[in-house]
Amino acid sequence: MVKSTGIYRGELNCELTHGPSGQVISTDAPVDNQGRGQAFSPTDLTAASLGSCIVTTMAISARSKLGFDIPGVRWVVTKEMSTDAPRRIVRIGTEVWLPIPKSKDPTGSLERVALGCPVHRSLHPDIDKPIVFHWADEA
Repeated sequence: MVKSTGIYRGELNCELTHGPSGQVISTDAPVDNQGRGQAFSPTDLTAASLGSCIVTTMAISARSKLGFDIPGVRWVVTKEMSTDAPRRIVRIGTEVWLPIPKSKDPTGSLERVALGCPVHRSLHPDIDKPIVFHWADEA
């Protein structure tokens, strides 16, 4: 179990503290929802967490099953909110750029692991969650 704490600072801004490390991040309501957009919104963190989880689980698998690390992997997540009520995430598109050729993973284990990362599995099934992989040897 991991514990985090938070405090509301006013003006739609929160400060979150990660219990084990003590690291602090702030959230702010987005501009399109009465906020200033000066930090990640809570739903932005959800999308960012998906990207980080995908790549972290791929790195764990690459290291433990394929025998190499994958530094330099980049990703972009794009979060889309509903246009109707209730306000909710309707899509998180993810693109992952791997600086290695696909031949380094001949069985496709890294892509399978990415699709099964804990955040991907935890998101509501109504959320569209496509992932596109770009390998170093693809044009």
